[in-house]
Amino acid sequence: MSLKIPRSAILLLLLLLLCSFTAISAHENEDPTIKTMEDFSGYPFHESHSTSQSHTTVSLLSVDAQSLQKQIDELSTYSDTPAPSVTRVLYTEKDVLARRFIKNLMGLSGLSVREDAVGNIFGRWEGYNPDLSAVATGSHIDAIPYSGKYDGVVGVLGAIEAINVLKRSGFKPKRSLEVILFTSEEPTRFGISCLGSRLMAGIEALANALKTTVDGQNVSFLDAAGSAGYTKHEDDLSSVFLKKESYSGFVELHIEQGPILEEEGISIGIVTAIAAPASIKVEFEGNGGHAGAVLMPNRNDAGLAAAELALAVEKHVLESGSVDTVGTVGILELHPGAINSIPSKSHLEIDTRDIDEERRNIVIEKIHRSAIAIASKREVSLSEFKIVNQDPPALSDKSIIEAMEASSKELNLTHKFMISRAYHDSLFMARVSPMGMIFIPCYKGYSHKPEEYASIQDISNGVKVLALTLAKLSLQ
Repeated sequence: MSLKIPRSAILLLLLLLLCSFTAISAHENEDPTIKTMEDFSGYPFHESHSTSQSHTTVSLLSVDAQSLQKQIDELSTYSDTPAPSVTRVLYTEKDVLARRFIKNLMGLSGLSVREDAVGNIFGRWEGYNPDLSAVATGSHIDAIPYSGKYDGVVGVLGAIEAINVLKRSGFKPKRSLEVILFTSEEPTRFGISCLGSRLMAGIEALANALKTTVDGQNVSFLDAAGSAGYTKHEDDLSSVFLKKESYSGFVELHIEQGPILEEEGISIGIVTAIAAPASIKVEFEGNGGHAGAVLMPNRNDAGLAAAELALAVEKHVLESGSVDTVGTVGILELHPGAINSIPSKSHLEIDTRDIDEERRNIVIEKIHRSAIAIASKREVSLSEFKIVNQDPPALSDKSIIEAMEASSKELNLTHKFMISRAYHDSLFMARVSPMGMIFIPCYKGYSHKPEEYASIQDISNGVKVLALTLAKLSLQ
């Protein structure tokens, strides 16, 4: 017997199959950024998925570029030198005013603001599960003399804008998100780089040393901090220490400070490691004397000893055989500093770095041996050879690298994996939290000079990658 199916039933079945196929196709082809944000927030951003393809990534993650550039320009006016240079030294009047500017922006973005005993500033957006450890981002705003207006600043103002981007998108964080302004990333005033993040990492030797540290004008660290409203009690410094895993992740947005991204036309650098820095202070002492009266065979010239050691630094760095090993004699001072006087004293400060800690330490040892040999040959005394700091390198966390990479891809931004040869607060945050860094291009790689520049388009791209990365990490 044959079964006859009404034609109307066949048409209804075909219609149902077509609708199902259309729904599946729409789901497979929907914007991955919209899907990510919908998954994270727990509700759809649009009433119907069928219209989601018309909403681009750019419209979803919208950066207020005009306001961000205005903030960068305004912050640069808090400077002790005229534009286009920026000079903003720790705990000075301009530094205090700049801090107030940042705290005000944090408040306007709805963040709860607090400060610790040395002036690290925190702005928190509470997540819907506040018991979980937060995800943090941030950088610094202090500036060495006659530098530019983007170093560090992009990572602070850009972090605040990344929070605003997520808020405008309708995102609701599971883990709290926190913006950090780190105190004194630059060593300008007290000779200690990354002072705030070093303390946050729990370096007790630094906390103790700061109790007796003075600047070039013989102003103590504690007095300087007190004048800015911090360190009310000496034992407050230990209160800055963070426990390990205080944050589930930390991501820093920063200009590259090198030329690679610009030269290769790449939008985003994903940092996989930060090179290990070391600083050395060296002093030679000789006899000095009159430049005309003391004959060459009778001289004990501390200046020539310093010059010879400077060349030895270059030699030992090149001997490492790696392009990742670098060394710089950034300071060389002679006493008494007169054209007609043989130097009786010389002072050098040496910076050497490498992504390989052992290789860098071998260079330091070679420099030390050369200093001893030079002093003996020139019959001067090596009165000081002090390793000021000898920090290990830091590796970016795999999960954060993956989040940054996925965010770059979803935003259709070109990216490459790279090493940071400059060190940042992230180097020390890696001791208490999984860490990652996002680089953006800067003009000719210029930094620490007035010509330092990053386009607002590149900054906006970095802010979008940061925002989406923070969103992803907030839900982990």
